Amino acid sequence: MTESPKPLAGVKVVEFGTLIAGPFCSRILAEFGAEVIKIEAPGEGDPLRKWRKLYPTGDGETSLWWFVQARNKQSVTLNLKHPQGIAIAHKLVAEADIVVENFRPGVMEKLGLGWEALSAINPGLVMVRLSGFGQTGPMAAQPGFGAIGESMGGLRYVTGFADRPPVKTGISIGDSIAALWGALGALMALRHREIQGGAGQVVDVALYEAVFAMMESLVPEFDVFGFVRERTGNVMPGITPSNTHTTQDGKHLIIGANGDAIFRRLMLAIGRRDLADDPQLTSNAGRDARAAEIYTVIDAWVAAHDAETVLRIAAEAQVPASRIFSVEDMFRDPQFLARQMLESAQLPDGKYFHIPGIVPKLSRTPGETRWLGPALGEHTESVLGRLGYTPEEIVGLRGAGVI
Repeated sequence: MTESPKPLAGVKVVEFGTLIAGPFCSRILAEFGAEVIKIEAPGEGDPLRKWRKLYPTGDGETSLWWFVQARNKQSVTLNLKHPQGIAIAHKLVAEADIVVENFRPGVMEKLGLGWEALSAINPGLVMVRLSGFGQTGPMAAQPGFGAIGESMGGLRYVTGFADRPPVKTGISIGDSIAALWGALGALMALRHREIQGGAGQVVDVALYEAVFAMMESLVPEFDVFGFVRERTGNVMPGITPSNTHTTQDGKHLIIGANGDAIFRRLMLAIGRRDLADDPQLTSNAGRDARAAEIYTVIDAWVAAHDAETVLRIAAEAQVPASRIFSVEDMFRDPQFLARQMLESAQLPDGKYFHIPGIVPKLSRTPGETRWLGPALGEHTESVLGRLGYTPEEIVGLRGAGVI
């Protein structure tokens, strides 16, 4: 554990979120020092606790994903359908800087936890609201997951090969992108509050818009030229050469030689001075017009060598290239290890295992893992105690099904 101060030390966050987008947003804040209190339903908790690979723990089985997604958070169980549960939630919000929620629009309002209610309690509050389609518009009330956001936001349409249906990326990237926008929006709103007199505001993140914002030149190219970007497989459309190639020993490599000088270095490295000196290929436009020819040349060269040789020659020529990493590759890669992207941590039974390191790397105030995702309700009593509830009152609340 580092002893350096954290950039978000003193920032208090209350999370009303489940699964991916909301919890990942508050996880980012927690990694850099924010105090995050995660509200979970008694006896159930966040469904992510039981998603994907489970590990035996003292209270049953817990998802290994949970230990990472909820790291540095405090778990408080609260029945939000009980009036006393809402009263406790209001007390937590009253002293918070940020609320993060990812329920369908209207749910928080029905619970008495909408923006009007919470901002009346805490005028300086920043409320991050992550949902499928945003808080307004004709689709606002509809349920929407990351997969829907990826589809509507344009990502799925351009992913895959032209002769096959669209495919997804191997992770819930729509949720993760939305979470990043949510964290960024929260910090911008805090900065605004700091310099503009203390007023809070809503940060409204729609999953489809979060994905849409990443779609590069999709909109102007269609509007000006009527160009609809289609699926192009592993080729980066309009940028040549950047593609996947297969080596003699059956390994898949990415070679990105789309810079003018880089392309020339690659052609010289593979013995094609004719292409290196070809005036038509000195710019991306010229190369893209002859993409099929160029890829045929690179494919043939890569196929004649093993992966180690290709990567060595590319490195010597200062051409960006890489194996397509599996997680097994990451565990033995010197770059991952040097950058501490595989942290060691302990499971509840004492077993050591690895978790992802923290991004970004801050030179003076780095983030850290202070503890792993907590047991359900692990911090309920301590948090209620800080709010002024006596041990007897807490026992009563538990008996009444409030916590």
